[in-house]
Amino acid sequence: MLKKALLIIALSASVANFSGCIFLAAGAGGAGTAKWLSDKVTQEVNSPIDKVTKSTKAALEDMKAVVYKETHAPDVTQILAKDPSGKQVWVDLRPVDANNTKIDVRVGYLNGESDARKILESIVNKSNSLF
Repeated sequence: MLKKALLIIALSASVANFSGCIFLAAGAGGAGTAKWLSDKVTQEVNSPIDKVTKSTKAALEDMKAVVYKETHAPDVTQILAKDPSGKQVWVDLRPVDANNTKIDVRVGYLNGESDARKILESIVNKSNSLF
């Protein structure tokens, strides 16, 4: 009975981990800290959405990713691209207020955290220095 309970707990933890439901925080939450959650990396930046949109396209271009779709709505701007290896890249930009934007980056369908963090870092750096 105890073996069965331990097995169920271990399997449950594995399923949660593989589905991306468990996140790894890079530090305490809030602006300036990127978090891995549900197969995407998320960070809020102190820049308006227009500036972050330009920074996102410039960062993707620098990384040789090909942007093939850009969609604008009042609550989100979504940029879709393919990286040089052919992986799908999703970038969602959401205005928090007039001067702050939430960035979500996802790369591929599995194991894209490292690539997503690189793209996010480039977007943040460009948002702080461009325009």
